[in-house]
Amino acid sequence: MQAEITWLDDPEVFRVNQLPAHSDHPFYADEEECRRGNSSLCHSLNGMWQFCYSKNAGERPADFYREDFDTAGFDEIRVPGHIELAGYDKIQYINVMYPWEGQDYRRPAGTPSAENQRADLFSGAVYNPVGSYRRVFDLPENMKGKRISLFFEGVEQAVYVWLNGNFIGYAEDSFTPSEFDLTEAVRDTGNILAVEVHKRSTAAFLEDQDFFRFFGIFRNVSLIARPDLHLEDLWIRPLYEPETQRGELRLRMKLTGQTEGGRVQVTVRDAGGKTYLQETLPARETAEAAWQMPELVEPWDNHNPFLYHMELRLYDGEGGLTEVVPWEFGFRRIEIRDRVILLNGRRVVFCGVNRHEWSPETGRCIGREEMEWDMACMKRNEINAVRTCHYPDQIPWYDMCDRNGIYMIAETNLETHGSWQKWGNMDVSWNLPGSFPAWREVTLDRARSNFEVFKNHTAILIWSLGNESYVGDVLEEMNRLYKEWDPDRLVHYESVIYNRAYEDTVSDIECRMYAPPGEIRKYLDHDPKKPFILSEFMHCMGNSAGGFRSYMELLDEYEMYQGGFIWDFIDQALFVTDMVTGKKVLRYGADFDERPADYEFSGDGIVFADRREKPALQEVRYLYGKYR
Repeated sequence: MQAEITWLDDPEVFRVNQLPAHSDHPFYADEEECRRGNSSLCHSLNGMWQFCYSKNAGERPADFYREDFDTAGFDEIRVPGHIELAGYDKIQYINVMYPWEGQDYRRPAGTPSAENQRADLFSGAVYNPVGSYRRVFDLPENMKGKRISLFFEGVEQAVYVWLNGNFIGYAEDSFTPSEFDLTEAVRDTGNILAVEVHKRSTAAFLEDQDFFRFFGIFRNVSLIARPDLHLEDLWIRPLYEPETQRGELRLRMKLTGQTEGGRVQVTVRDAGGKTYLQETLPARETAEAAWQMPELVEPWDNHNPFLYHMELRLYDGEGGLTEVVPWEFGFRRIEIRDRVILLNGRRVVFCGVNRHEWSPETGRCIGREEMEWDMACMKRNEINAVRTCHYPDQIPWYDMCDRNGIYMIAETNLETHGSWQKWGNMDVSWNLPGSFPAWREVTLDRARSNFEVFKNHTAILIWSLGNESYVGDVLEEMNRLYKEWDPDRLVHYESVIYNRAYEDTVSDIECRMYAPPGEIRKYLDHDPKKPFILSEFMHCMGNSAGGFRSYMELLDEYEMYQGGFIWDFIDQALFVTDMVTGKKVLRYGADFDERPADYEFSGDGIVFADRREKPALQEVRYLYGKYR
């Protein structure tokens, strides 16, 4: 199979030879690796790669993936990282508009507005930068002879992959993992990996988030080795009955490799090492089991994030240990009863924030240190919930929320704000995904990936269909599918307020942005259908957040009003060296001479981009502390 540059222009081509999304569980070759938390079955490819920047697809070195290609003219670039922050291309911050507005006329394929538009919208664009990456690697000794895959945690925005001159695959969806099977093409030594990243494709219509528009390999890259018997996918469903404090544990596993004669040992303990469950199941391609917990269970919540520890050991037909899989999970129940959201039988109040991943040095390419600081900041400031605006976050963040009892709205990578809202006016003639067949599969795939990767995380109470994408039949189907995949959680979506025809079929919750307290009262005083949360409120830009108390006091009056998520947690700004003073200073939207731009709208966090706390955070800490 050959790669086609025209895939950039076709919304119905978004994954080619990409492995199906699966749970994000870690796995280790033996107990000692598991104890250390360092798997020999995962090998990092982070570091310095050879790199070539091109202004558009026509100018790129199209055959750079060939083994005999001369890379003498290539530079070096660090992976992971944004190409713009390595000195290439331009830095641009946009909120609502698409980044090409006022420069190029583009309308999405498969909609009536695109009838007279050129077919090579992105592949033939004068400006659509390309990053061509190459690196040579040898397989670690312990990986030789095993099934090998290439695992990207995040690549923005469209990526082609070759190994040793062979086309491997293509992917979009910047913020969920992309994985490719390398087994047939990989060799023990001297592997030549070539990765071509395009800044824009039809995916750009779906990723119109309020942020700086970067591209490149911006999250970790790894080689993954699968043992002869491997746990490919895991779904743990801990069911909790608040009235009796009883728990039921349901387990579904997908195994690959040599299952004949194999077995899986399942052990569940608490943090103190007490064993509650130890069972052995035969290894099958798909295996399911369910057990009643033998004792009353400790429920998980923000005040007591109690986690049980599961360990799965896989043995082949000869009794040899092939893999150890650990996972921590909690028993909790999220539901709506009498139009009130209950957690473990009690009304829950979300004292939350929206959080972009951000560093003033490296943009959305952040490390564990920034994540740990963010978590500690939330804990000391009485924040009990986070919305992953407006895309899936790095995998470790979900683990941290599980362990710290932070309630999550887990958002699908979808925002199409610029397709229907223009400078305060609405034009829904080509809103995406709307009800357009050409955009159905790509949108549902993003929801499926979000669910499959993160489904085991106790902290996720609510799935989100995305952000500011109006409504339509496709979003209605997304909601239905989330309900089929996961009947134990709620579904959130805000933009249904613009078209009440979908009110009963798109969201379990009445979600609003920036509704003043009077509008909240009006909704709650008129026999509302659903509980109410503010998916965004306060908009902490400049000297704001002064009306916070008026929102929080409504919690005492209305049981169906259940809090909200401040916009947002951290400013998006970048450090630069001031040309006059020579000092390091923060620069916001439009400070990089980019146009179009949305200026200081990138600075509306309760902490500055360098993680200094703003004065408004004192008010947040005081009022959230009263209600969480």
